[in-house]
Amino acid sequence: MSIKMEKRRLAIVRYVESHGSCRLETLAQQLNVSVQTIRSDIRFLNESGRVFRTHGGIGAYQRENIGYSSRERQHLVQKEAIGKEAAKLLNGVNSCALGTGSTVEMLAKALQREDPLHVCTNNFHTLIHLCDKPPIVLTVAGGRVRKRDQDVIGGDALLFFKRYRTEIGIVSVGAMSKAGELYDYNDDEVMARQALVGSVKKTVLLVDSSKIGKIAMCQNGSIVDFDYIISDSPPPQECINLLETSETEWVTANA
Repeated sequence: MSIKMEKRRLAIVRYVESHGSCRLETLAQQLNVSVQTIRSDIRFLNESGRVFRTHGGIGAYQRENIGYSSRERQHLVQKEAIGKEAAKLLNGVNSCALGTGSTVEMLAKALQREDPLHVCTNNFHTLIHLCDKPPIVLTVAGGRVRKRDQDVIGGDALLFFKRYRTEIGIVSVGAMSKAGELYDYNDDEVMARQALVGSVKKTVLLVDSSKIGKIAMCQNGSIVDFDYIISDSPPPQECINLLETSETEWVTANA
């Protein structure tokens, strides 16, 4: 392989990683080569597991999420709007389970209660906001702490959520394809989410628009596995038929 070809293919991967996905024509224009050359490059990159094909284009696997402090600042207005909308679903509810992620933290920040609410969570960031709200009773997962994200995932989260049965569970996700498939960055994150949603009567997924159209390493589940999806944008066109044939309600928060 020539150095020129390797540099071009590396440029393709970096461009797609930064944009989530793109069309072949866009890459050809960006790199000043023919679409046929791009097709050849994509065939090689797809076979080597560095990108995946989409309808008319390609996408890149998101292999690791960025640090929590950086995530917390990104798309903050949108996440706050989602959190406020999600908080409405807890009106009249006596118990809930909250998962990991910065969007779930925004729900905890927005939550206002005058009557008791029992919250089970593996997300330490929610504690910062909920500890200052007297009507809320907190039960927190124990075990090995993921220091970077300040949460508990994997087997410890699985055992924790299996012990409790709450009325509603609210989680976020690492990425969502335009077809409605859900992704996380590792198996421990998937395990924690599965354990939470398996222990509740009603399920809610929070997903801000920056995650839509992206793919991470671990695929598990679909948007139609949830009772509610709350986002700051309408569902992708590719999801409309899927939602219409399901009982899932997509709620668009006004950012």
